[in-house]
Amino acid sequence: MNVALAKPTLQPEDLRERPFTSTRNACKLCAPLGASIAFRGISGCIPLIHGSQGCPTYIRRYVISHFREPIDIASSNFSEETAIFGGEDNLKKALDNLTRQYQPEAIGIASTCLSETIGDDVRLYLDRYIKAKQGLALPVLLHASTPSYRGTHAEGFHEAVRVAVEALAQGGSQTEEVNLLPGFLSPEDLRHLKDVFDDYDVPCTLLPDYSETLDGESWETYQKLSAGGTSLAAIRGMGHARATLQFGRSLMGKKTAGTYLEERFQVPLVSLDIPIGIRATDRFFAFITGCTGRKMPKRYAAERGRLVDAYIDGHKYLFGKRAILYGEADFVTSIVSFLDEIGMVPVLCATGAAPGKFRQQVTSVLENTHELPEVVEDTDFVTMLEMCQKLAPEIIIGNSKGYSLARKLGIPLVRVGFPIHDRIGGQRLLHVGYRGTQQLFDRLVNTLIEASQEASSVGYSYI
Repeated sequence: MNVALAKPTLQPEDLRERPFTSTRNACKLCAPLGASIAFRGISGCIPLIHGSQGCPTYIRRYVISHFREPIDIASSNFSEETAIFGGEDNLKKALDNLTRQYQPEAIGIASTCLSETIGDDVRLYLDRYIKAKQGLALPVLLHASTPSYRGTHAEGFHEAVRVAVEALAQGGSQTEEVNLLPGFLSPEDLRHLKDVFDDYDVPCTLLPDYSETLDGESWETYQKLSAGGTSLAAIRGMGHARATLQFGRSLMGKKTAGTYLEERFQVPLVSLDIPIGIRATDRFFAFITGCTGRKMPKRYAAERGRLVDAYIDGHKYLFGKRAILYGEADFVTSIVSFLDEIGMVPVLCATGAAPGKFRQQVTSVLENTHELPEVVEDTDFVTMLEMCQKLAPEIIIGNSKGYSLARKLGIPLVRVGFPIHDRIGGQRLLHVGYRGTQQLFDRLVNTLIEASQEASSVGYSYI
């Protein structure tokens, strides 16, 4: 029987819109990646990705190229059959193998887009697994729901921290301990924060702490699980700390490890911006001083004084310079605050996350600028390039994913945050505190001086 073909509903004239490429170098990374880094900040914990082999391969690639350290990340190894009938058997085999080969204290399970899309009930699978292994010693099993279509690497990171606290924290008599939830910072940042609390003589539980597990010493023999990290006992004790401090403006109003500790165990929660710049760092030190009643140690007062002096010395090089910023929403907001206090003009602030309040978050930290920046969320570098054509930027501040943007615009890139995979030492960059701000300030000034020298036909040796 002959059947007449229906007239296409899509006409050629409908295709006159400019072409759109589905892959446009997104300004973010996947949620299980962030969860894996958080889990490696727990002592004796190995990450397990519940999904296909490609997910942990992608994660290892980014983590190793940034931290320059080996990292074992397991997979439940989905196949076509698993994607249809569910991944319970694969997950149980993965747990058996990891327990036998690594003997971990904990296994951090991060679910992926695939396992979440087919509806795998990981919590039910784990309950069945624990019941079947009744009487046997098992590692602590932590599960973070981290499909990337619902969040970025930063959100996966915070989710892993939250589930660890919810699974382990216990109440008790209040101690002198302070909980610190720093967010996605560098190992050098974490070491510096621990030093600050040590200098105040204040016991601190830092969660997560990958300052050693992802930036350790050279080994004579390979270690499947490197030493370091926040102990399970320390996490259990977070429920009777005197206070919790969390960094990140975007976390306010959200369900976090800090809000759980406050609601479940009445541990007071204080939320601050990441301490980058004098204003934010002053608030950080004021918190510790107010919490302990102890004065700021002289070394930090001296660091602050040198930073103020550097602001004066470098003002003529930085004032009015136009900058592009991108990265995790909270990190960008903190850098914006820093640029605002040194007289630079952020003309574009971008993040791949979709917090919904990113514009409000950025503008709330601006006190001196007379030109509000373009603010975009859930974006990519192609869109950012299109926006930059009319903004006349002079410098870019962000991770290595923006290198192509810098090349196309012909302006320098100052690398901060994660990932930094085209330079060595990204894990040792200090961003926080007066000292971290000093280092970032010097890098900005020197980058702009170098750009001015290179663009000059004379090539000034003094500038």
